[in-house]
Amino acid sequence: GIKWMSSMEAKFEDAKDKKPTAEKLERLRREKINRFRNQHRINIQGTDLPDPIATFEQLQREYKVHPKIMENIQAAGFHVPTPIQMQAIPTMLHGRELLASAPTGSGKTLAFCIPLLTHLKQPRNKGFRALIISPTRELASQTHRELVKLAEGTGFRIHMIHKAAEAAKKFGPKSAKKF
Repeated sequence: GIKWMSSMEAKFEDAKDKKPTAEKLERLRREKINRFRNQHRINIQGTDLPDPIATFEQLQREYKVHPKIMENIQAAGFHVPTPIQMQAIPTMLHGRELLASAPTGSGKTLAFCIPLLTHLKQPRNKGFRALIISPTRELASQTHRELVKLAEGTGFRIHMIHKAAEAAKKFGPKSAKKF
């Protein structure tokens, strides 16, 4: 038979029959992420990119960042990640290589220190397990200071080496061979 209905009823019927497909949901999710990136002026290139984070709490929920590190982030007064942190932290936590550029004071140090400590998981008595090379002593001191604050209470030992002779004295004469 023929089904008679008004145009309003027809629109309602059409809407009822159309269930969101997986492709449509994925497209909507991608659009939302792109709007978020544009809003925060995050430019990123590559394939299979991880989604940015909007809050530091997501790090503990989605990436299992050590609770003490999360505590230290809050204690340092960081409540909302900066744009560089929003994208760089998840990218590094996914084990991806990263070349990032952001202005001074934008949070780059925290953006690479959080994934570094998370990848190391816990302290081990195995010598140096990570190395950060800085172009100046001033930047090395700043990185050291931030990393010490971030790692407080986790058991990680953070050292700054700026002269080979001092390193040999501090870690022993065979430290060059050992490390």
